[in-house]
Amino acid sequence: MSIQQRLAKLNPRQQEAVRYIDGPCLVLAGAGSGKTSVITTKIAYLVQECGMSARRIAAVTFTNKAAREMKERVGSMLKGKEGHGLTVSTFHTLGLTIIRGELKTLGYKAGFSLFDPEDAKALLRDLMQKDAQVDADQINRVQGQISTWKNDLVLPGQALSHAADEDEQYAARLYEAYNRHLKAYNAVDFDDLILLPVVLLQRDPEALARWRRKFHYMLVDEYQDTNVSQYLLVRLLMAERETFTVVGDDDQSIYAWRGARPENLVTLGEDFPRLRVIKLEQNYRSTGVILRAANTLIANNPHVYEKTLWSDMGPGDPIRIVVNRHEEAEAERVASEILTRRIKERAEWRDFAVLYRGNFQARLLELKLQHYQIPYKLSGGTSFFSRNEIKDAMAYLRLLINPGDDNAFLRIVNVPRREIGPGTLEKLANYATERSISMFAACHELGLEQVLPTRAVERLSRFTHFVDGVRKRMDQGDAIAAIREMMRDMDYEAWLHQNASAPTVAERRMANVWTLIDQLEKSMEREEGEETDDVQSAISRLVLRDILEQQAEEDDSDRVQLLTMHASKGLEFPHVYLMGLEEELLPHRNSIEAGTVEEERRLAYVGITRARQTLTLTLARQRKAYGELMDCVPSRFLDELPAEDLEWEGRADKEDPDKKQARGKDAIAGLRSLLG
Repeated sequence: MSIQQRLAKLNPRQQEAVRYIDGPCLVLAGAGSGKTSVITTKIAYLVQECGMSARRIAAVTFTNKAAREMKERVGSMLKGKEGHGLTVSTFHTLGLTIIRGELKTLGYKAGFSLFDPEDAKALLRDLMQKDAQVDADQINRVQGQISTWKNDLVLPGQALSHAADEDEQYAARLYEAYNRHLKAYNAVDFDDLILLPVVLLQRDPEALARWRRKFHYMLVDEYQDTNVSQYLLVRLLMAERETFTVVGDDDQSIYAWRGARPENLVTLGEDFPRLRVIKLEQNYRSTGVILRAANTLIANNPHVYEKTLWSDMGPGDPIRIVVNRHEEAEAERVASEILTRRIKERAEWRDFAVLYRGNFQARLLELKLQHYQIPYKLSGGTSFFSRNEIKDAMAYLRLLINPGDDNAFLRIVNVPRREIGPGTLEKLANYATERSISMFAACHELGLEQVLPTRAVERLSRFTHFVDGVRKRMDQGDAIAAIREMMRDMDYEAWLHQNASAPTVAERRMANVWTLIDQLEKSMEREEGEETDDVQSAISRLVLRDILEQQAEEDDSDRVQLLTMHASKGLEFPHVYLMGLEEELLPHRNSIEAGTVEEERRLAYVGITRARQTLTLTLARQRKAYGELMDCVPSRFLDELPAEDLEWEGRADKEDPDKKQARGKDAIAGLRSLLG
């Protein structure tokens, strides 16, 4: 299909957004208005109609899934070499690309490590244990504060002056030590992937000129989710040419808690006075009734740019509001109704989604779905490879096949505890850097005694001797047996028991480790059933599977989808249930106390606009809290919906008795056909 044919398929506003390339452009894209089509068609338009080289274009978004989807769509439009060199990535991957290209300027060695949040937490725990016993909440608070500072471009030397109280002063001192250790370990954390490029481009005119020459046009998806440093990265790269398109929707900004700044939409107009604003208001997803509810609700929030979603899909069914006695009745009602509606409407299980404000709301619902034997998928659960015990075991496996893996070394040198502190590791890292060798190799050098006390050298030597012994046993014979023996010799299970909330938790975690080793053994078996001794390639395959699992494609098997409203953004379903429409749940109590109800309203708006055909809102009159039944107050958002589009159930003053009777008959008929 030619680019002209693709353009002809777009509506007039979408066409305008694709064709405008002479200056800065903000596409205000309402929910379900086809923004991905605009971005991908615009990339093809720049290459095929405007003659721009694909290697000069960068498109950035927030998740690997969105980046992959964009890449696939553009790949189907640009054939052969046309798309060669195009950058389609997340913000963090773009930052990583810049860091890799500027290693020398930034003062890092090749092969630097990327600390994920768990690695960073382990480093903070070690640094904090010098002061006193610390709990997980304290570590999380400090980690969150450091992350906020990095996102807001507050550097370690400036943090103390930004600290509002004693806790923040403590975090500021830790921030300094934490960053120093990261540098010594030749490592960066997730937030550094944006912070380091921004600071570099601000301070180094030559580096800035290099990256401006590389990118002549930028497209930014989900712009309302950018934080301070992400916006600065875009501004620095594009300030000279002013050739970019950002696509966003202030009504879907629901990530303020992790640094997103919807006010970046305002800043954009201030920084780029020539900004062209194009509104996409035609929705291709939902019925008129659902869109009217969304528009009426969100009108209660203040807006810089007004927009009203509309659809030519007809009015559709009224929105149902179901009031239940208590939370158990609410879960029972949702589960039994999905069962009967599937039969009556000949729907698939995957056509139904249940959304809620907090993960705890899914527990009762899961039990009810299991009771009715309804298959479901719970999003947001911990994946196998992201569990701490699996990360520990994987780090041991990585170090066994590659002693030069500094990140793996740092993760497990003190797991189980070997009294090797962060001070020792910082000196070891600096010594390894000077000698241009890995930290594991540095532990074998006599010169280490010049920079570390004898006891520290002995402890490091004991650890590396232990690992060397395992590697030797693996080379000599049964590699899997050697790995199992290693886990038993270092008594990893006892370490899990020391750090678990209950013995059953530790047992379950140890069972996960044995499962991983069983998987490794299976992966060493060839197709014909023969065994191969190549444990290296088997571990490499597992490491790759770990990475792929973190970026796994969405599972599209036929199951009811259960997910939080935050996790539902970007998705759509024929039939949606929103659970828990009560004060202190939606809007959440923390938001009411903090005066941030506007963000909760945007969250409700996101939930409503996931629905294509039908929308049901449920609430309970009573809910259990701390073992007691508490009375619940209906959410203020229910009063903000257009009354003429609502159909109430379970409230005598608002319910139609004939419909109530018909519903009862439907439920009985559905159960009969199920039993038949």
